[in-house]
Amino acid sequence: MAPFTGGYDVHNSVRLPICQLLCTITPMGDEVGDPGQLGRELADARAEVRESLKTAANAAGVSAAYLQKLERGQVESPSPRILRALGGHLNIPYRRLMELAGYEVPARTNANQGALGRTLASASLSQSEERAVAAFVEHLVDRREPGARRRER
Repeated sequence: MAPFTGGYDVHNSVRLPICQLLCTITPMGDEVGDPGQLGRELADARAEVRESLKTAANAAGVSAAYLQKLERGQVESPSPRILRALGGHLNIPYRRLMELAGYEVPARTNANQGALGRTLASASLSQSEERAVAAFVEHLVDRREPGARRRER
């Protein structure tokens, strides 16, 4: 895979979403996320791409045992770094994983979004549709010529 200039590259194979910059990494006070829902979404996404536990874990830089615990809802406060890697590999928005894990995620406003952001915010996409759109955008970015402008103004 070509490096993703707007994010991070973990083990030279997993591009990570840029929305990580919009999220904080402090858990929300007494509010705890839903480890069960987080686990279900990770397991569903892994099943959707038809990967084994070991393959997905290796791609995200975690052990298969840890990923299995995450999928079973047995991890109360997963590392944002690990969520970022898993989200990037499984095409799950980092913001969504952070919310499910109980981390504070700033509210999105239409004022600071471009046309694409406003359209997506009002589209009410399913999780599967969100992953498909994310994969398509990553495909477009991969096809971009080196040194090409990221955004026309």
